[in-house]
Amino acid sequence: MAYDLEEQEQLAAMQAFWNKYGNMLMVLLIIAAGSYAGYTWWKRAERVNAAEASALYTQIQAAASAKDNAKVQRIAGDVRTKYAKSAYAAMTALTAAKSAFDANDLKSAKTHLQWVVDNGNEEYKSIAKLRLAGVLLDEKAYDDGLKLLATPFLPQFAGAVADRKGDILVAQNKIAEARSAYAAALAAMDAKHPGRALVQIKLEAIGGTVPETKAAA
Repeated sequence: MAYDLEEQEQLAAMQAFWNKYGNMLMVLLIIAAGSYAGYTWWKRAERVNAAEASALYTQIQAAASAKDNAKVQRIAGDVRTKYAKSAYAAMTALTAAKSAFDANDLKSAKTHLQWVVDNGNEEYKSIAKLRLAGVLLDEKAYDDGLKLLATPFLPQFAGAVADRKGDILVAQNKIAEARSAYAAALAAMDAKHPGRALVQIKLEAIGGTVPETKAAA
């Protein structure tokens, strides 16, 4: 059946459009298909990596519980090398830092904690900086510890930061400043905070007065 005039005009217009833009459309379709395939592959690889990193985190927890610091450090190295961008990397580094600290390997502990400070999310950064300040206290690097504690922390760590600052100031024999730091720690902690009782003991030990807590409404 012959095309009527309108159909012939439409066909001619489509042919002209394809002649002008056909190659460009093919390129765009190829790019789109490639992008979708790449995205699908990336998401699948991300899921696989997360599963593998999770398995290694389970292993490092078991090794830490068994006090096998050598294995802990080996697993931590594997995670940092292969899965540095996973959510488990910072968790693994914190575990490895504690294991190294318990094994009196302060250098490795500092390395792991600094990695978290440089690469973790804001919560893990705050945890790592707080623990790193504790390592610096043990090393008698008091000024470095205080400098680190003066950097930004998430608000929920205010009490712990002030407490750690008080510890460093006591070590420096700056008792009046330490009292202020411990008092600030108590002010930032609610009555049910698990660390509150210890801060009170430390404050009283250096002649400070523990402020009364307000009764809950």
